[in-house]
Amino acid sequence: MLDMAVIWLSLLVSLGVIGVAGVRLSRNGDIIAEKSGLSRGWVGLIMLASVTSLPELVTGLSAVTVADVPDIAVGNIFGACIFNLGFIVVLDFLYRKESIFTRARQGNVIAAGYGIVLIGVAGFNLLLYRGETVPSIGHVGLYTPVILLLYLLAMRTLYRYEQSQVAEFVEDRAELYPHISLKQAIRAYVIAALAVVAAGVWLPYIAGDLADAMGWQQSFVGTLFVAAVTTAPEIVVTVSALRMGAVDLAIGNLFGSNLFNIAILAIDDLAYLRGPLLADVSVSHAASAFSAIMMSGLAVVGLILRPVSRVYRTVSWISLLLLVVYLLNTLFLYLYGH
Repeated sequence: MLDMAVIWLSLLVSLGVIGVAGVRLSRNGDIIAEKSGLSRGWVGLIMLASVTSLPELVTGLSAVTVADVPDIAVGNIFGACIFNLGFIVVLDFLYRKESIFTRARQGNVIAAGYGIVLIGVAGFNLLLYRGETVPSIGHVGLYTPVILLLYLLAMRTLYRYEQSQVAEFVEDRAELYPHISLKQAIRAYVIAALAVVAAGVWLPYIAGDLADAMGWQQSFVGTLFVAAVTTAPEIVVTVSALRMGAVDLAIGNLFGSNLFNIAILAIDDLAYLRGPLLADVSVSHAASAFSAIMMSGLAVVGLILRPVSRVYRTVSWISLLLLVVYLLNTLFLYLYGH
């Protein structure tokens, strides 16, 4: 019983460290953007999204190397994508002025669309790599260079789009942090990043112990519990952005994080030396990949249709459908994740 308490306490401590460090990362990232004169739209999509996905990167690398739990690495990636998309429901509920889809800029559709493509490539190859002979370059799957090239293409497209919109959407907020220097912000940013790295390295061990102690499958633990902890920075940053009224920064951070998450899957594959990563994990992860595709598609519909009405004054019908897909995926993983 004591061991179980220690495992859960370790998980809570890890969650706490990542949550607190995530707040510091987002704040100091914003200060760095302000002091260096970078576009805030670009910073939200690229810098914040990649930074808040740092736990997924560290957790994935340690899971496929020292901890040797590849299912937790892959489950964490797809689970984080689903968490990010499911969190749109929470944002829609918290934003009481109107449906969040009516306020978010339609440019977010580009990031969501690239997310569908990247998650689709990963899900397709997860099924393709079930055979005895799988195409690979050494120990790396052929899908890895494809994912990395698509990610770079997405970043280039989004950068050009942000540049074309910069005059209209970038706010002048130069006076927000007059008392903090760029050097101070960078120092605080690095300290927070190191805290996230430390917690991320610890996380797969906790998840592996939890799976053994509870008799759960690693695909279930990786997709739900590890993903819940590693997405804490995204949640913290997104809620903070929403409280400031920066809806586009909130939504953009979630879609940007999903793009970075799939790129992390390719990085994990490079680090996994026993062969293509997707050939050595549970096929049940495909359900999470396809759930994330369905949820991304629903988000695109919401961003284009911009539903005004709410269901019983709670959330839009798009958000309700997002919640249904999220819950069905969770139920599937609990029943069949192995």
